[in-house]
Amino acid sequence: MAMESVDNETILIKKILAGNLHEFRILVRKYKKLVYHIVVRFVSNKADQEELGQEIFIKIYENLPSFQFKSKLSTWIDKIAYHTCLNYLRKKKTIFYENGKLNKKHEYDTKKSGFMAIDEIPSHTVLPDDIIQQDQISSFLQKEINRLPFHYRQVITLYHLDDMSQQEIAEIMDLPIGTVKSYIFRARRLLKDRLLAKYSKEELCL
Repeated sequence: MAMESVDNETILIKKILAGNLHEFRILVRKYKKLVYHIVVRFVSNKADQEELGQEIFIKIYENLPSFQFKSKLSTWIDKIAYHTCLNYLRKKKTIFYENGKLNKKHEYDTKKSGFMAIDEIPSHTVLPDDIIQQDQISSFLQKEINRLPFHYRQVITLYHLDDMSQQEIAEIMDLPIGTVKSYIFRARRLLKDRLLAKYSKEELCL
């Protein structure tokens, strides 16, 4: 089944390279959600999201002749989307936040299921007293992920929230796989230490 999918992608790409724009529209429809998922983790403004999405698919079309089928097409598209978003934010001179303070040296990615967009100011809203303990822990964990150094936060998000393999993350972020493994380990350790500083093992069910 996987081989059939690869064969279909090969046929699709060959048709696009032959000048069939209808086939490229099929590719756009197929990977639109994937690209949007990356984009919304970087920017929250709708107009910026649309601009980025258009720029990403233009780059995909322009660079398609260089696709060597050495990785999954989805991973290749993810990589283009990821780096296009980073370059876009650098051009915008976006100001980033670290530990609640302005920091222009680090860039933070965006939210999924409550995670903050890269261009949003961190929210310090206190949860209502009647929120159940598990929700409090989940909210605290989300905030702590937002406070992680840029690469740690990127890797832990892609690995745990997006279910990407370590190899895929290495390809997307242009990092050695050993570095990816190290970032995952260090990010997990930081998060565990911060959780244990806030909650008991019993509260965390450890």
